Amino acid sequence: MNAKLHACVQHVIRLPHAVPPILAMGAWFNNTLCLAVGDYAYLTQSVGNLDTPEACRAHALLARKLLSALDEPIHTIAHDLHPDFYSSRLAAQLAAELNVPCIAVQHHHAHLAAVCAEHGIVQPVLGLALDGVGLGTDGTAWGGELLQVHGADCQRLGHLHPLALAGGDRAAQEPWRMAAAVLHELGRNAEIVSRFGDQVAAPTVSTLLQRDLHCPRTSSMGRVFDAAAGLLGLCAVMQHDAQAAIALEQAATRYLQHHDAPPALAQGWHISATGLLDLLPTLAYLTETSDVERAAAIFHQTLIAALTEWVQYAAQQTGIHTVALGGGCFFNQLLSAGLHASLPAAGFKILTAQAIPPNDTAIALGQAWVAAQSSF
Repeated sequence: MNAKLHACVQHVIRLPHAVPPILAMGAWFNNTLCLAVGDYAYLTQSVGNLDTPEACRAHALLARKLLSALDEPIHTIAHDLHPDFYSSRLAAQLAAELNVPCIAVQHHHAHLAAVCAEHGIVQPVLGLALDGVGLGTDGTAWGGELLQVHGADCQRLGHLHPLALAGGDRAAQEPWRMAAAVLHELGRNAEIVSRFGDQVAAPTVSTLLQRDLHCPRTSSMGRVFDAAAGLLGLCAVMQHDAQAAIALEQAATRYLQHHDAPPALAQGWHISATGLLDLLPTLAYLTETSDVERAAAIFHQTLIAALTEWVQYAAQQTGIHTVALGGGCFFNQLLSAGLHASLPAAGFKILTAQAIPPNDTAIALGQAWVAAQSSF
C-alpha cells in the first residue's frame, strides 16, 4: 500500500482472487468508499451520512484521493442503485470524466456481497439482508430481504410483508406511525387515535392510511422493529438512530436476565408460496399484552424462529445451505446470537461480517466485489 492510500484507509480486506481497479462509492448513511485492486480491497473511514455539504465534500475528496493513489487507470466505478444519492451522482460524473463504466449495485445485494468478500466466497449463497432501507430493483423501499447471491447475480427469493410508511420518510423517525400502520393492516384503524392520542398527528395518520395517501410501502425489518417498539410504548419518536430497536432489544434483555427464554409464538408468522414472510400475527400479539419486557423477548424469539424457517424454505428451493447475514439489524445481539444457534442446528453454515460492521459502512466493499464479478 502506498503512502497516499495508507492515509485514506480504515480496513484492508484480502480478496480471493485479483480484480481490476474498481472504485466503489458507498451508500447514503455511514458512507465509506472502497478501492479494490489486485488481491486487496481498501475501505476508507466513514465520512458520515451524505446529508450535509461537509460530508459530501469529504466524500468527493476521498474519491479523488483514492483515484490519485492508483498506479494504473481505474477500470470501473460502482455505486448504489438509488440515482439521487450524492455518491451515485458523483460516480456518474467521475465515470464520464474518466470514460469508464459505471455500475449500479442494489443496496442489499451489496450488503451480502460485502460478507462474501470478507470470507472469500465465490460460490452461491443465501442471504438475509435486514436493515432500515435501500432502494429495490422494483423501485420500492426494501429492507427485509431473502436473497440468493452469486457474484454479480442476485435473485430476490422473498421479502417481509410490506408496511405503510404513514407520512413517508417521517415514519422512519416516529415509531408510533409504524405501529399505526400495523393497526391499520390488522383492520383496526379506529384504534389509532385512542392508542396514540398524545400524538397530534394521529387523526391525520389514520386518514392517510384509510385513503392510502402519502403511504409508500416498505419491506424493511428496521421498520418492523420500530412498529414493535411503538406498539409496546417503548419509543414513540426517536431522538437518535435506531433508538426504538435498541429500546426493544434492551427490554427483551432485561427479561432474559431473570427468566428463561419464552417460546416463540406458535402461529406468529406465515410464509407464502411466493416467499413472503408475514409477521403480522406477532405484531398483533404485541397490541394485546401488558407485560412489555416479556413481550419484547417473545418478539425476538418468534422472529428468530420465523427467519430460520424462511431460510429453510429458500434452501428447499435452491439446495444452498450457506447463509450470509448482512445489514444494520444484525447489531441486535439477541437476533444475531439466536440465528447463530438456530441456523447451524438446522444444517446451515453462517457467514457474518468480521472486520467491518454489518451496517452501511460495508456497502462500498460489497459494491466493489459485485463490480469485480461483473468484470469477468
